[in-house]
Amino acid sequence: MDIHVIVGGAAGQGMDTLAGTLGKLLAHFGFGVLSARDYMSRIRGGHNFSILRAADTTPWAFENRCDLLVCLDETTYLEHIPKLTEDGVFIFDPESFAPPGDRRGVEVPMKDLATEAGGRIMANTVALGACLAVLDLPTTRAEEMLLEAFAHKEGVGEQNIGALRAGYDAVDGPALPVNMPEEGRAGGSRIFLEGNEVLGMSAAASGCRFFCAYPMTPATGIMTYLAGIEDSGVVVEQAEDEIAAINAILGASYTGARSMTATSGGGFSLMAEGISLAGMTETPAVIVLAQRPGPATGFPTRTDQGDLSFALNVGHGEFPRPVLSATHHEDAFYRLNKAFDLADRFQTPVIFLSDQNFADTARTVDEYDFSRLSCDQHLADPAEVELPYRRYALTPDGISPRALPGQLDSQVVLADSDEHDERGFIVEDAATREAMMRKRMGKTSAIAEEMDEPLYHGPEEPEVLLVGWGSTYGALREARAVLEESGTNAGHLHFADIWPLRTDQLGELLAAAEVSYCVEANYTGQFADLVRRETGWEFDHRVLRFDGRPFTPSDIIGEVSGDGK
Repeated sequence: MDIHVIVGGAAGQGMDTLAGTLGKLLAHFGFGVLSARDYMSRIRGGHNFSILRAADTTPWAFENRCDLLVCLDETTYLEHIPKLTEDGVFIFDPESFAPPGDRRGVEVPMKDLATEAGGRIMANTVALGACLAVLDLPTTRAEEMLLEAFAHKEGVGEQNIGALRAGYDAVDGPALPVNMPEEGRAGGSRIFLEGNEVLGMSAAASGCRFFCAYPMTPATGIMTYLAGIEDSGVVVEQAEDEIAAINAILGASYTGARSMTATSGGGFSLMAEGISLAGMTETPAVIVLAQRPGPATGFPTRTDQGDLSFALNVGHGEFPRPVLSATHHEDAFYRLNKAFDLADRFQTPVIFLSDQNFADTARTVDEYDFSRLSCDQHLADPAEVELPYRRYALTPDGISPRALPGQLDSQVVLADSDEHDERGFIVEDAATREAMMRKRMGKTSAIAEEMDEPLYHGPEEPEVLLVGWGSTYGALREARAVLEESGTNAGHLHFADIWPLRTDQLGELLAAAEVSYCVEANYTGQFADLVRRETGWEFDHRVLRFDGRPFTPSDIIGEVSGDGK
C-alpha cells in the first residue's frame, strides 16, 4: 500500500488538526507515515495544505500526485485536482463549491453535519470521519483520541465523536480501501512526530537544562515542545529578542547548564556577535538554525538551504565553528546530542542546521535508544585542577580545564570578551595573542576527527553520483532507488556533519562516477562551493531549487534524465 493524501483549505479551517490526527491514526494502524505542511504567512485565509503519504514502510519523500484529496474550500480543488490519480477520490462540501461532474467526487455536507453535531467549527472532524470511511478504516481509535484531546472541555469530546460518525456515515461512493498491517490491529508501536519535536526531545534527553529563544518560524516548534513537557528539568525562557537569547544561554552555560537556542536567518543574524563571544570565552553553546528563504523576511513559511555559508562564517574573528545538520528524523535525534557533546568537549559554539522542510515534516520512526546519548559535560575534576586556576591554560590539544564558578575554593573563574591570558585577565601583548589564537584554532583538527563520513547508498563504482546534505536526504534516497530500478547504476552520498568537511569518501566516489550531481535548496550551490574551496573538486552538475518548496524524487530524476539541463 502506498497512498498520498492532501488536505487543503484556508488558514483557520483546522486542516492541520485534521491532517495531524489522520497521520497519527495511520501510524496507530501500523502504516509508515510521512506528513508535511505547506502554509502561507497569515493567521486566516489564503491557501494552506497538508500532505500525507502512508505505506507499509515509512516513505522518505513525497511525489506530485494525490490519491485522496480533502477539499475544505474550492481553492483546494482548483489547485490540486490535476494531481488526483485516475482512481483517486476527492471529498467536498456542496455548500462550499459545486465541482463539475466527476465520478471521483464524494459529496459530504461538512458544515451542515458539523452544525447538527454542535457547531460548524467541527467541520474538520466531519471530514476526518469521511476520510476514514473512504479508506475503510475503523473510527474507534479516532473516538478515543477525540475524548483525550477534549477531556478538559465537558461534552466537547462527545460532540466531536458525533461529528466524526456523521462524516463516516455520509460517505456513499468511491472508496480507497487499504489493508491494515497486522501490527495495526493491536495498535502500532512506532512514534509519529515532527522534526522540531525530534530536536526538542533530543535536547531534553541530552541534558539540556536551559532553552532560551525568541519565536521565529520555522524554529518555534522546538520551544513549544520543550515548554509543553512536564517535569523535564528544562527551563524555557522566551527572550525579548535574539540578542538576549544568545547571551542568556551563554550565561547559563558559563554556570554549568547545558544550553541551547533556536532561530531562523534573521534571528541568527542578530546572534552573530554573541556567537563570536562564545568563541572568545570558549563557552559551550548549541544554536539550531532552522533555515527559510531570505533575504530579509523572505518566504517565512517555506524551506531553503541558503544559510550554509553564513553558518560556516558567523561571528567576527576566527574560532572553531562545528556545523552539523538534520538529515532525517531517525538520525537527527542522535546528531543533536552529538552537537551538545562537541560543544562541551571542545568548549565552543556548535551550529546545528535544520530547515522548514525538516522542522514541519512528521514521520513514523522506531522508538529511540536513549542509552546511546551522551550527557558528559567534560568538566575538570576540582581535586585535580592545578592552582592558581587557569581557565584558559595552554595545552597541547587546545582544550583547557573547565571548572564552574564556585567549584574551586577562593578561585575565580574568569570569562572575558577581550583577548586574555591563561587566567582570563585582559592582555595587549602580541605573544599572548598569538598563543591564544593558536590554542583556540588548534582544536579544529581534533574536531575534524569527530566528524562522521557521509552516509552512502549504492554500488562501489556508480555511473551516476548524487550528493546532498541536510533535509534533501529523503528525496535523494528515493530518487536513487528509482534510478536503480530503471537500470541506472546510481549512488547517493549524503552529508550530515558539514564542517569541518570530511572528503575521503567523496573523493573516491567522484573519481569512480561517470557523472556527478550536487543537489541543494539554494541559488548558488553553497555546498558545492564549499567542496570546491576545500578540495578543488567540481561537480559535473548542480541541481538547485530555490522556490521555497522541497525537492521531490521526480525533480532529481528529471535532472539526471535530462543530463542536468
